[in-house]
Amino acid sequence: MAEGETDDRKPRSDEARSAFVPPAAVVTGPGGASGAAGDNESSTTSEFAIPKGLDVPQVPVGEPETTSEFALPNGLDVPQVPPAEPEKSAFSHPRTYKAREAPPAFTPPAGVPLVKLTKEAPWQDRMRAMLRMSVTERPALETARRSDEPGPAVPRVLDLTLRIGELLLAGGEGAEDVEAAMFAVCRSYGLDRCEPNVTFTLLSVSYQPSLVDDPVSASRVVRRRGTDYTRLSAVFQLVDDLSDEETEISLEEAYRRLAEIRRNRHPYPGWALTVASGLLAGSASVLVGGRLFVFLAAAVGAMLGDRLAWLCAGRGLPEFYQFTVAAMPPAAIGVALTLADVDVKASAVITGGLFALLPGRALVAGVQDGLTGFYITASARLLEVMYFFTGIVVGVLVVLYFGVTLGANLNPDAALGNVERPGWQLAAAMLLSLTFAVLLQQERSTVLLVTLNGGVAWAVFGAMRYAGDLSPVASTAAAAGLVGLFGQLLSRYRFASALPYTTAAIGPLLPGSATYFGLLGIAQNHIDDGLVSLTKAVALSMAIAIGVNLGAEVSRLFLRVGSAEGRRAAKRTRGF
Repeated sequence: MAEGETDDRKPRSDEARSAFVPPAAVVTGPGGASGAAGDNESSTTSEFAIPKGLDVPQVPVGEPETTSEFALPNGLDVPQVPPAEPEKSAFSHPRTYKAREAPPAFTPPAGVPLVKLTKEAPWQDRMRAMLRMSVTERPALETARRSDEPGPAVPRVLDLTLRIGELLLAGGEGAEDVEAAMFAVCRSYGLDRCEPNVTFTLLSVSYQPSLVDDPVSASRVVRRRGTDYTRLSAVFQLVDDLSDEETEISLEEAYRRLAEIRRNRHPYPGWALTVASGLLAGSASVLVGGRLFVFLAAAVGAMLGDRLAWLCAGRGLPEFYQFTVAAMPPAAIGVALTLADVDVKASAVITGGLFALLPGRALVAGVQDGLTGFYITASARLLEVMYFFTGIVVGVLVVLYFGVTLGANLNPDAALGNVERPGWQLAAAMLLSLTFAVLLQQERSTVLLVTLNGGVAWAVFGAMRYAGDLSPVASTAAAAGLVGLFGQLLSRYRFASALPYTTAAIGPLLPGSATYFGLLGIAQNHIDDGLVSLTKAVALSMAIAIGVNLGAEVSRLFLRVGSAEGRRAAKRTRGF
Protein backbone atom coordinates (compact mmCIF):
# COMPACT_ATOMS: atom_id res chain seq x y z
CA MET A 1 0.00 0.00 0.00
CA ALA A 2 1.35 3.38 -1.05
CA GLU A 3 2.41 5.99 1.50
CA GLY A 4 -0.19 8.57 2.35
CA GLU A 5 -3.11 6.34 1.41
CA THR A 6 -5.63 4.84 3.77
CA ASP A 7 -6.99 1.33 3.85
CA ASP A 8 -10.72 1.39 3.12
CA ARG A 9 -11.06 -2.16 4.37
CA LYS A 10 -9.86 -1.28 7.89
CA PRO A 11 -11.50 1.93 9.02
CA ARG A 12 -9.94 3.67 11.97
CA SER A 13 -11.72 3.91 15.30
CA ASP A 14 -12.09 7.72 15.01
CA GLU A 15 -13.80 7.33 11.67
CA ALA A 16 -16.11 4.68 13.14
CA ARG A 17 -17.36 7.15 15.72
CA SER A 18 -17.92 9.98 13.25
CA ALA A 19 -19.65 9.62 9.92
CA PHE A 20 -18.77 13.08 8.76
CA VAL A 21 -15.42 14.78 8.98
CA PRO A 22 -15.37 18.50 8.30
CA PRO A 23 -12.75 19.65 5.82
CA ALA A 24 -11.11 21.88 8.33
CA ALA A 25 -10.59 19.00 10.72
CA VAL A 26 -7.87 17.29 8.54
CA VAL A 27 -4.86 19.07 7.12
CA THR A 28 -2.29 17.81 4.64
CA GLY A 29 1.39 18.05 5.46
CA PRO A 30 4.18 18.91 3.12
CA GLY A 31 4.56 15.32 2.17
CA GLY A 32 0.86 14.88 1.46
CA ALA A 33 0.37 13.03 4.76
CA SER A 34 -2.60 13.77 6.90
CA GLY A 35 -2.07 15.23 10.41
CA ALA A 36 -3.91 16.81 13.34
CA ALA A 37 -5.07 20.39 13.14
CA GLY A 38 -3.42 21.06 16.45
CA ASP A 39 -1.42 19.32 19.08
CA ASN A 40 -4.43 18.89 21.41
CA GLU A 41 -7.20 18.75 18.82
CA SER A 42 -8.53 15.50 17.45
CA SER A 43 -8.41 14.99 13.72
CA THR A 44 -12.15 14.29 13.72
CA THR A 45 -15.02 15.91 15.63
CA SER A 46 -18.67 15.09 16.40
CA GLU A 47 -21.43 16.00 14.04
CA PHE A 48 -22.81 18.25 16.80
CA ALA A 49 -19.67 20.34 16.93
CA ILE A 50 -20.03 24.07 16.37
CA PRO A 51 -18.55 25.20 13.05
CA LYS A 52 -15.43 27.25 13.21
CA GLY A 53 -16.02 30.97 13.11
CA LEU A 54 -19.39 30.90 14.93
CA ASP A 55 -18.83 32.66 18.22
CA VAL A 56 -21.27 31.77 21.02
CA PRO A 57 -21.10 33.60 24.35
CA GLN A 58 -19.90 31.35 27.09
CA VAL A 59 -22.35 30.62 29.91
CA PRO A 60 -20.93 31.50 33.31
CA VAL A 61 -19.96 28.59 35.45
CA GLY A 62 -22.64 27.59 37.93
CA GLU A 63 -25.69 28.80 35.94
CA PRO A 64 -27.76 26.25 34.00
CA GLU A 65 -27.77 26.56 30.24
CA THR A 66 -31.57 26.45 30.08
CA THR A 67 -33.96 28.70 31.97
CA SER A 68 -37.66 28.68 32.73
CA GLU A 69 -40.14 30.06 30.25
CA PHE A 70 -41.10 32.60 32.91
CA ALA A 71 -37.56 34.03 33.11
CA LEU A 72 -37.03 37.63 32.06
CA PRO A 73 -35.24 38.01 28.66
CA ASN A 74 -31.75 39.50 28.61
CA GLY A 75 -31.77 43.22 28.18
CA LEU A 76 -35.11 43.80 29.87
CA ASP A 77 -34.35 45.96 32.86
CA VAL A 78 -36.94 45.73 35.62
CA PRO A 79 -36.60 48.04 38.61
CA GLN A 80 -35.89 46.10 41.74
CA VAL A 81 -38.57 46.32 44.41
CA PRO A 82 -37.11 47.31 47.76
CA PRO A 83 -37.40 44.60 50.37
CA ALA A 84 -40.84 44.79 51.95
CA GLU A 85 -41.59 44.56 55.60
CA PRO A 86 -41.86 41.04 56.90
CA GLU A 87 -45.36 39.64 56.74
CA LYS A 88 -47.13 40.11 60.05
CA SER A 89 -49.80 38.14 61.76
CA ALA A 90 -53.34 39.39 62.09
CA PHE A 91 -52.69 39.56 65.81
CA SER A 92 -49.71 41.88 65.55
CA HIS A 93 -49.97 45.39 66.88
CA PRO A 94 -51.06 48.18 64.56
CA ARG A 95 -48.79 51.13 64.09
CA THR A 96 -51.18 53.56 65.73
CA TYR A 97 -53.15 53.71 68.93
CA LYS A 98 -55.55 56.61 68.56
CA ALA A 99 -57.43 58.08 65.63
CA ARG A 100 -55.22 61.15 65.58
CA GLU A 101 -52.19 58.88 65.09
CA ALA A 102 -53.44 57.08 61.99
CA PRO A 103 -51.07 56.62 59.02
CA PRO A 104 -51.42 58.87 55.98
CA ALA A 105 -54.55 58.01 54.03
CA PHE A 106 -54.60 57.08 50.36
CA THR A 107 -55.06 60.08 48.10
CA PRO A 108 -57.22 59.43 45.01
CA PRO A 109 -56.08 60.79 41.62
CA ALA A 110 -58.77 63.48 41.62
CA GLY A 111 -57.79 64.70 45.06
CA VAL A 112 -59.60 64.55 48.37
CA PRO A 113 -62.69 66.78 48.65
CA LEU A 114 -62.56 69.37 51.39
CA VAL A 115 -64.95 68.19 54.07
CA LYS A 116 -64.89 69.92 57.43
CA LEU A 117 -66.32 68.20 60.47
CA THR A 118 -67.51 70.15 63.46
CA LYS A 119 -65.59 68.84 66.44
CA GLU A 120 -68.12 70.31 68.86
CA ALA A 121 -70.88 68.12 67.43
CA PRO A 122 -71.72 64.83 69.14
CA TRP A 123 -69.80 61.80 67.97
CA GLN A 124 -73.02 60.26 66.62
CA ASP A 125 -73.42 63.08 64.11
CA ARG A 126 -69.78 63.10 63.09
CA MET A 127 -69.60 59.35 62.61
CA ARG A 128 -72.93 59.27 60.79
CA ALA A 129 -71.73 61.99 58.42
CA MET A 130 -68.58 60.06 57.56
CA LEU A 131 -70.41 56.77 57.16
CA ARG A 132 -72.64 58.38 54.56
CA MET A 133 -69.56 59.29 52.50
CA SER A 134 -67.47 56.99 50.38
CA VAL A 135 -64.07 55.92 51.70
CA THR A 136 -62.19 58.27 49.35
CA GLU A 137 -64.25 61.28 50.45
CA ARG A 138 -63.76 60.88 54.17
CA PRO A 139 -61.54 63.57 55.68
CA ALA A 140 -58.01 62.58 56.57
CA LEU A 141 -57.14 62.40 60.24
CA GLU A 142 -54.79 64.81 61.90
CA THR A 143 -51.92 62.54 62.87
CA ALA A 144 -49.80 62.89 65.96
CA ARG A 145 -47.72 59.75 66.25
CA ARG A 146 -46.57 58.24 69.50
CA SER A 147 -43.92 55.67 68.80
CA ASP A 148 -43.24 54.84 72.44
CA GLU A 149 -46.63 53.23 73.07
CA PRO A 150 -47.75 50.28 70.95
CA GLY A 151 -51.41 49.79 70.25
CA PRO A 152 -53.59 46.74 70.75
CA ALA A 153 -53.95 43.97 68.22
CA VAL A 154 -56.36 44.58 65.38
CA PRO A 155 -58.56 41.52 66.03
CA ARG A 156 -59.05 42.57 69.64
CA VAL A 157 -60.19 46.01 68.55
CA LEU A 158 -62.62 44.45 66.08
CA ASP A 159 -63.90 42.09 68.78
CA LEU A 160 -64.56 45.01 71.15
CA THR A 161 -66.31 46.84 68.32
CA LEU A 162 -68.58 43.88 67.61
CA ARG A 163 -69.44 43.38 71.28
CA ILE A 164 -70.45 47.02 71.64
CA GLY A 165 -72.51 46.82 68.46
CA GLU A 166 -74.18 43.64 69.72
CA LEU A 167 -75.40 45.34 72.90
CA LEU A 168 -76.73 48.31 70.95
CA LEU A 169 -78.53 46.23 68.33
CA ALA A 170 -79.98 43.85 70.93
CA GLY A 171 -81.26 46.84 72.89
CA GLY A 172 -83.32 48.10 69.94
CA GLU A 173 -81.01 50.78 68.54
CA GLY A 174 -81.35 51.66 64.87
CA ALA A 175 -78.93 50.10 62.38
CA GLU A 176 -77.42 53.44 61.36
CA ASP A 177 -76.67 54.41 64.96
CA VAL A 178 -75.12 50.99 65.58
CA GLU A 179 -72.84 51.42 62.58
CA ALA A 180 -71.90 54.91 63.76
CA ALA A 181 -70.95 53.55 67.18
CA MET A 182 -68.88 50.74 65.68
CA PHE A 183 -67.12 53.17 63.36
CA ALA A 184 -66.35 55.46 66.30
CA VAL A 185 -64.79 52.63 68.31
CA CYS A 186 -62.56 51.60 65.40
CA ARG A 187 -61.39 55.15 64.78
CA SER A 188 -60.66 55.72 68.45
CA TYR A 189 -58.00 52.99 68.25
CA GLY A 190 -56.52 54.17 64.98
CA LEU A 191 -58.36 51.84 62.59
CA ASP A 192 -59.53 54.41 60.07
CA ARG A 193 -60.10 52.28 56.97
CA CYS A 194 -62.83 50.14 58.48
CA GLU A 195 -66.30 49.32 57.20
CA PRO A 196 -68.98 48.16 59.66
CA ASN A 197 -72.08 46.39 58.42
CA VAL A 198 -75.26 45.74 60.43
CA THR A 199 -78.22 43.54 59.64
CA PHE A 200 -81.00 42.30 61.87
CA THR A 201 -79.04 39.41 63.39
CA LEU A 202 -75.50 39.76 62.02
CA LEU A 203 -72.79 42.33 62.65
CA SER A 204 -69.54 42.41 60.73
CA VAL A 205 -66.61 44.78 60.44
CA SER A 206 -63.68 44.79 58.02
CA TYR A 207 -60.41 46.70 58.37
CA GLN A 208 -57.82 47.17 55.64
CA PRO A 209 -54.58 48.88 56.73
CA SER A 210 -53.77 50.03 53.19
CA LEU A 211 -54.50 49.25 49.57
CA VAL A 212 -51.77 46.59 49.44
CA ASP A 213 -52.45 44.86 52.76
CA ASP A 214 -54.90 42.05 53.29
CA PRO A 215 -58.11 43.05 55.09
CA VAL A 216 -59.02 41.67 58.49
CA SER A 217 -62.70 40.84 59.00
CA ALA A 218 -64.76 39.66 61.97
CA SER A 219 -68.45 39.04 62.56
CA ARG A 220 -70.83 38.34 65.42
CA VAL A 221 -74.39 37.01 65.56
CA VAL A 222 -77.07 38.57 67.76
CA ARG A 223 -79.13 35.71 69.15
CA ARG A 224 -80.84 37.26 72.16
CA ARG A 225 -82.61 40.59 72.44
CA GLY A 226 -83.63 42.43 75.55
CA THR A 227 -85.07 45.72 76.68
CA ASP A 228 -82.75 47.60 79.01
CA TYR A 229 -82.24 51.25 78.18
CA THR A 230 -79.98 51.69 81.23
CA ARG A 231 -77.49 49.33 79.63
CA LEU A 232 -77.99 51.11 76.31
CA SER A 233 -77.12 54.47 77.88
CA ALA A 234 -74.04 52.98 79.54
CA VAL A 235 -72.78 51.65 76.21
CA PHE A 236 -73.29 55.07 74.60
CA GLN A 237 -71.34 56.66 77.44
CA LEU A 238 -68.50 54.20 76.85
CA VAL A 239 -68.41 55.01 73.13
CA ASP A 240 -68.48 58.73 73.95
CA ASP A 241 -65.47 58.34 76.26
CA LEU A 242 -63.60 56.35 73.63
CA SER A 243 -64.30 59.03 71.01
CA ASP A 244 -63.08 61.84 73.25
CA GLU A 245 -59.56 62.87 72.23
CA GLU A 246 -58.79 64.07 75.75
CA THR A 247 -59.70 60.74 77.34
CA GLU A 248 -57.18 57.91 77.16
CA ILE A 249 -58.89 54.53 77.60
CA SER A 250 -56.87 51.40 76.99
CA LEU A 251 -58.38 48.32 75.42
CA GLU A 252 -58.25 46.45 78.73
CA GLU A 253 -60.11 49.26 80.47
CA ALA A 254 -62.74 49.28 77.72
CA TYR A 255 -63.22 45.52 78.10
CA ARG A 256 -63.54 45.91 81.86
CA ARG A 257 -66.22 48.59 81.54
CA LEU A 258 -68.05 46.54 78.93
CA ALA A 259 -68.06 43.52 81.25
CA GLU A 260 -69.49 45.67 84.05
CA ILE A 261 -72.24 46.88 81.72
CA ARG A 262 -73.17 43.32 80.78
CA ARG A 263 -73.20 42.18 84.43
CA ASN A 264 -75.18 45.19 85.60
CA ARG A 265 -78.54 44.26 87.06
CA HIS A 266 -81.75 45.83 85.83
CA PRO A 267 -82.70 48.97 87.77
CA TYR A 268 -86.23 47.71 88.47
CA PRO A 269 -87.22 44.32 89.91
CA GLY A 270 -89.76 41.97 88.34
CA TRP A 271 -92.64 42.96 90.60
CA ALA A 272 -92.11 46.63 89.69
CA LEU A 273 -92.39 45.74 86.01
CA THR A 274 -95.64 43.87 86.62
CA VAL A 275 -97.13 46.82 88.52
CA ALA A 276 -95.92 49.18 85.79
CA SER A 277 -97.68 47.12 83.10
CA GLY A 278 -100.91 47.29 85.12
CA LEU A 279 -100.68 51.05 85.59
CA LEU A 280 -99.91 51.45 81.89
CA ALA A 281 -103.03 49.53 80.91
CA GLY A 282 -105.15 51.48 83.39
CA SER A 283 -103.86 54.81 82.09
CA ALA A 284 -104.59 53.76 78.52
CA SER A 285 -108.18 52.87 79.49
CA VAL A 286 -108.65 56.37 80.89
CA LEU A 287 -107.44 57.86 77.58
CA VAL A 288 -110.31 56.13 75.75
CA GLY A 289 -113.02 57.16 78.23
CA GLY A 290 -112.71 54.78 81.17
CA ARG A 291 -113.12 55.67 84.83
CA LEU A 292 -111.84 54.30 88.12
CA PHE A 293 -113.42 50.84 87.88
CA VAL A 294 -112.29 50.46 84.29
CA PHE A 295 -108.83 51.60 85.37
CA LEU A 296 -108.64 48.85 88.00
CA ALA A 297 -110.05 46.15 85.71
CA ALA A 298 -107.60 46.97 82.94
CA ALA A 299 -104.71 47.04 85.43
CA VAL A 300 -105.62 43.61 86.83
CA GLY A 301 -105.95 42.11 83.35
CA ALA A 302 -102.60 43.49 82.21
CA MET A 303 -100.81 42.22 85.34
CA LEU A 304 -102.27 38.74 84.87
CA GLY A 305 -101.18 38.76 81.25
CA ASP A 306 -97.69 39.88 82.25
CA ARG A 307 -97.32 37.05 84.77
CA LEU A 308 -98.52 34.50 82.23
CA ALA A 309 -96.03 35.82 79.69
CA TRP A 310 -93.22 35.49 82.26
CA LEU A 311 -94.32 31.91 82.91
CA CYS A 312 -94.22 31.11 79.18
CA ALA A 313 -90.81 32.74 78.86
CA GLY A 314 -89.50 30.59 81.71
CA ARG A 315 -90.73 27.51 79.85
CA GLY A 316 -88.81 28.56 76.74
CA LEU A 317 -91.81 29.37 74.51
CA PRO A 318 -91.21 31.80 71.63
CA GLU A 319 -92.32 35.40 71.94
CA PHE A 320 -95.22 34.83 69.56
CA TYR A 321 -96.95 32.60 72.12
CA GLN A 322 -95.98 34.94 74.94
CA PHE A 323 -97.85 37.78 73.25
CA THR A 324 -100.79 35.49 72.53
CA VAL A 325 -101.11 34.44 76.17
CA ALA A 326 -100.56 37.98 77.50
CA ALA A 327 -103.42 39.35 75.35
CA MET A 328 -106.00 36.90 76.70
CA PRO A 329 -106.56 38.08 80.34
CA PRO A 330 -107.56 41.71 79.51
CA ALA A 331 -109.91 40.50 76.80
CA ALA A 332 -111.34 37.84 79.13
CA ILE A 333 -112.00 40.39 81.88
CA GLY A 334 -113.75 42.71 79.44
CA VAL A 335 -115.95 39.90 78.13
CA ALA A 336 -116.69 38.71 81.67
CA LEU A 337 -117.82 42.19 82.74
CA THR A 338 -120.10 42.36 79.71
CA LEU A 339 -121.62 38.94 80.43
CA ALA A 340 -122.13 39.93 84.07
CA ASP A 341 -124.08 42.99 82.86
CA VAL A 342 -121.80 45.38 84.75
CA ASP A 343 -122.28 48.98 83.68
CA VAL A 344 -118.73 49.56 82.49
CA LYS A 345 -117.09 50.06 79.14
CA ALA A 346 -115.62 46.65 78.48
CA SER A 347 -114.01 47.88 75.27
CA ALA A 348 -111.99 50.37 77.31
CA VAL A 349 -110.71 47.52 79.49
CA ILE A 350 -109.61 45.50 76.46
CA THR A 351 -108.12 48.55 74.76
CA GLY A 352 -106.07 49.37 77.86
CA GLY A 353 -104.72 45.85 77.97
CA LEU A 354 -103.61 46.05 74.34
CA PHE A 355 -101.60 49.22 74.97
CA ALA A 356 -99.17 47.31 77.15
CA LEU A 357 -98.49 44.79 74.37
CA LEU A 358 -98.23 46.85 71.19
CA PRO A 359 -94.60 46.68 69.92
CA GLY A 360 -94.08 50.40 69.47
CA ARG A 361 -90.33 50.20 70.06
CA ALA A 362 -89.72 47.64 67.30
CA LEU A 363 -92.06 49.50 64.96
CA VAL A 364 -90.24 52.81 65.31
CA ALA A 365 -86.85 51.12 64.86
CA GLY A 366 -88.05 49.24 61.77
CA VAL A 367 -89.43 52.33 60.03
CA GLN A 368 -86.33 54.31 60.96
CA ASP A 369 -84.08 51.68 59.38
CA GLY A 370 -86.17 51.78 56.22
CA LEU A 371 -86.01 55.57 55.99
CA THR A 372 -82.23 55.58 56.45
CA GLY A 373 -81.60 52.97 53.74
CA PHE A 374 -81.19 49.75 55.77
CA TYR A 375 -83.91 47.89 53.93
CA ILE A 376 -82.95 44.36 54.93
CA THR A 377 -82.91 45.23 58.62
CA ALA A 378 -86.10 47.25 58.26
CA SER A 379 -87.87 44.34 56.58
CA ALA A 380 -86.78 41.98 59.35
CA ARG A 381 -87.91 44.36 62.09
CA LEU A 382 -91.28 44.98 60.48
CA LEU A 383 -91.71 41.24 60.00
CA GLU A 384 -91.02 40.81 63.70
CA VAL A 385 -93.66 43.46 64.47
CA MET A 386 -96.11 41.63 62.24
CA TYR A 387 -95.55 38.38 64.14
CA PHE A 388 -96.04 40.10 67.50
CA PHE A 389 -99.15 41.82 66.25
CA THR A 390 -100.46 38.52 64.88
CA GLY A 391 -99.92 36.93 68.29
CA ILE A 392 -101.97 39.69 69.92
CA VAL A 393 -104.67 39.28 67.28
CA VAL A 394 -104.89 35.54 67.87
CA GLY A 395 -105.12 35.90 71.64
CA VAL A 396 -107.80 38.60 71.57
CA LEU A 397 -109.79 36.98 68.76
CA VAL A 398 -110.00 33.66 70.60
CA VAL A 399 -111.47 35.36 73.67
CA LEU A 400 -113.79 37.64 71.68
CA TYR A 401 -115.04 34.72 69.60
CA PHE A 402 -116.04 32.77 72.68
CA GLY A 403 -117.55 35.93 74.21
CA VAL A 404 -119.69 36.62 71.16
CA THR A 405 -120.71 32.95 71.09
CA LEU A 406 -121.81 33.17 74.73
CA GLY A 407 -123.90 36.23 73.98
CA ALA A 408 -121.67 39.08 75.08
CA ASN A 409 -122.98 42.34 73.64
CA LEU A 410 -119.76 44.15 72.77
CA ASN A 411 -120.45 47.55 71.26
CA PRO A 412 -117.67 48.94 69.07
CA ASP A 413 -118.73 52.52 69.88
CA ALA A 414 -118.77 52.07 73.65
CA ALA A 415 -115.26 53.42 74.16
CA LEU A 416 -115.79 56.52 72.07
CA GLY A 417 -117.26 59.74 73.17
CA ASN A 418 -116.12 60.88 76.59
CA VAL A 419 -113.30 63.23 75.63
CA GLU A 420 -114.33 66.18 77.75
CA ARG A 421 -111.81 65.49 80.50
CA PRO A 422 -108.56 66.90 79.10
CA GLY A 423 -106.99 67.28 82.55
CA TRP A 424 -107.53 63.64 83.54
CA GLN A 425 -106.46 62.42 80.13
CA LEU A 426 -103.28 64.52 80.22
CA ALA A 427 -102.43 63.07 83.62
CA ALA A 428 -103.17 59.57 82.32
CA ALA A 429 -100.90 60.15 79.31
CA MET A 430 -98.04 61.26 81.54
CA LEU A 431 -98.57 58.25 83.83
CA LEU A 432 -98.57 55.99 80.77
CA SER A 433 -95.24 57.41 79.60
CA LEU A 434 -93.77 57.03 83.08
CA THR A 435 -94.77 53.39 83.40
CA PHE A 436 -93.63 52.70 79.85
CA ALA A 437 -90.21 54.10 80.79
CA VAL A 438 -90.08 51.71 83.75
CA LEU A 439 -90.93 48.77 81.50
CA LEU A 440 -88.07 49.80 79.21
CA GLN A 441 -85.65 49.76 82.19
CA GLN A 442 -84.64 53.37 81.73
CA GLU A 443 -82.38 55.30 84.04
CA ARG A 444 -84.19 57.08 86.82
CA SER A 445 -82.71 60.40 85.71
CA THR A 446 -84.49 60.14 82.34
CA VAL A 447 -87.92 59.09 83.59
CA LEU A 448 -89.06 62.61 84.42
CA LEU A 449 -87.95 64.03 81.07
CA VAL A 450 -89.66 61.33 79.06
CA THR A 451 -92.82 61.76 81.16
CA LEU A 452 -92.96 65.45 80.28
CA ASN A 453 -92.27 64.63 76.64
CA GLY A 454 -95.21 62.21 76.61
CA GLY A 455 -97.48 64.85 78.15
CA VAL A 456 -96.50 67.34 75.45
CA ALA A 457 -97.20 64.74 72.77
CA TRP A 458 -100.69 64.05 74.09
CA ALA A 459 -101.46 67.76 74.50
CA VAL A 460 -100.55 68.41 70.86
CA PHE A 461 -102.55 65.40 69.70
CA GLY A 462 -105.62 66.37 71.75
CA ALA A 463 -105.51 69.98 70.58
CA MET A 464 -105.29 69.01 66.93
CA ARG A 465 -107.66 66.04 67.03
CA TYR A 466 -110.45 67.16 69.35
CA ALA A 467 -110.18 70.97 69.43
CA GLY A 468 -109.08 71.38 65.82
CA ASP A 469 -111.08 68.41 64.49
CA LEU A 470 -108.19 67.29 62.28
CA SER A 471 -107.44 63.84 60.97
CA PRO A 472 -106.17 61.40 63.61
CA VAL A 473 -103.31 60.36 61.34
CA ALA A 474 -102.14 63.95 60.82
CA SER A 475 -102.51 64.71 64.53
CA THR A 476 -100.54 61.63 65.47
CA ALA A 477 -97.77 62.42 62.99
CA ALA A 478 -97.42 66.00 64.28
CA ALA A 479 -97.30 64.89 67.91
CA ALA A 480 -94.78 62.15 67.11
CA GLY A 481 -92.67 64.69 65.22
CA LEU A 482 -92.41 66.83 68.36
CA VAL A 483 -91.50 63.74 70.36
CA GLY A 484 -88.67 62.97 67.93
CA LEU A 485 -87.47 66.59 67.92
CA PHE A 486 -87.36 66.91 71.70
CA GLY A 487 -85.84 63.47 72.07
CA GLN A 488 -83.05 64.29 69.62
CA LEU A 489 -82.32 67.59 71.37
CA LEU A 490 -82.16 65.89 74.75
CA SER A 491 -79.90 63.15 73.42
CA ARG A 492 -77.56 65.75 71.90
CA TYR A 493 -77.46 67.64 75.18
CA ARG A 494 -76.52 64.49 77.10
CA PHE A 495 -74.46 62.82 74.30
CA ALA A 496 -76.64 59.72 74.62
CA SER A 497 -79.08 57.67 72.59
CA ALA A 498 -82.39 59.23 71.60
CA LEU A 499 -84.40 56.05 72.26
CA PRO A 500 -84.85 56.59 76.03
CA TYR A 501 -86.37 60.02 75.34
CA THR A 502 -88.68 59.03 72.49
CA THR A 503 -89.88 55.44 72.83
CA ALA A 504 -91.82 55.86 76.08
CA ALA A 505 -93.14 59.27 75.02
CA ILE A 506 -95.01 57.81 72.05
CA GLY A 507 -96.91 55.40 74.30
CA PRO A 508 -100.07 57.56 74.52
CA LEU A 509 -100.17 57.75 70.71
CA LEU A 510 -100.20 54.00 70.06
CA PRO A 511 -103.31 52.82 68.18
CA GLY A 512 -104.80 50.57 70.85
CA SER A 513 -108.46 51.44 70.27
CA ALA A 514 -108.22 51.10 66.47
CA THR A 515 -106.62 47.70 66.91
CA TYR A 516 -109.33 46.52 69.28
CA PHE A 517 -112.17 47.76 67.07
CA GLY A 518 -110.64 45.95 64.10
CA LEU A 519 -110.38 42.70 66.01
CA LEU A 520 -113.90 43.09 67.39
CA GLY A 521 -115.32 43.65 63.92
CA ILE A 522 -113.65 40.47 62.65
CA ALA A 523 -114.93 38.52 65.67
CA GLN A 524 -118.50 39.77 65.05
CA ASN A 525 -118.21 38.75 61.37
CA HIS A 526 -118.04 42.38 60.23
CA ILE A 527 -115.00 41.79 58.09
CA ASP A 528 -115.13 45.07 56.17
CA ASP A 529 -115.39 47.23 59.27
CA GLY A 530 -112.68 45.21 60.97
CA LEU A 531 -110.26 45.58 58.08
CA VAL A 532 -110.93 49.32 57.93
CA SER A 533 -110.08 49.68 61.62
CA LEU A 534 -106.95 47.56 61.26
CA THR A 535 -105.87 49.64 58.28
CA LYS A 536 -106.34 52.73 60.41
CA ALA A 537 -104.19 51.17 63.13
CA VAL A 538 -101.43 50.49 60.61
CA ALA A 539 -101.66 54.07 59.29
CA LEU A 540 -101.39 55.46 62.83
CA SER A 541 -98.40 53.25 63.55
CA MET A 542 -96.61 54.42 60.41
CA ALA A 543 -97.46 58.03 61.27
CA ILE A 544 -95.85 57.58 64.70
CA ALA A 545 -92.69 56.03 63.31
CA ILE A 546 -92.29 58.50 60.45
CA GLY A 547 -93.06 61.45 62.75
CA VAL A 548 -90.39 60.41 65.26
CA ASN A 549 -87.79 59.98 62.52
CA LEU A 550 -88.78 63.24 60.82
CA GLY A 551 -88.41 65.17 64.06
CA ALA A 552 -84.91 63.80 64.53
CA GLU A 553 -83.97 64.67 60.93
CA VAL A 554 -85.32 68.20 61.32
CA SER A 555 -83.12 68.73 64.37
CA ARG A 556 -80.06 67.64 62.38
CA LEU A 557 -81.10 69.74 59.41
CA PHE A 558 -81.14 73.06 61.22
CA LEU A 559 -78.39 72.42 63.73
CA ARG A 560 -74.70 72.51 62.92
CA VAL A 561 -73.84 68.86 62.69
CA GLY A 562 -71.65 66.64 60.58
CA SER A 563 -69.95 68.48 57.74
CA ALA A 564 -70.18 71.97 56.40
CA GLU A 565 -71.46 70.68 53.08
CA GLY A 566 -74.16 68.55 54.63
CA ARG A 567 -74.48 64.82 54.44
CA ARG A 568 -73.05 64.07 51.03
CA ALA A 569 -74.75 60.68 50.74
CA ALA A 570 -78.22 62.21 51.05
CA LYS A 571 -78.43 63.11 47.35
CA ARG A 572 -81.37 63.00 45.04
CA THR A 573 -81.29 59.84 42.95
CA ARG A 574 -84.73 60.01 41.25
CA GLY A 575 -85.21 56.36 42.11
CA PHE A 576 -82.35 54.98 40.02
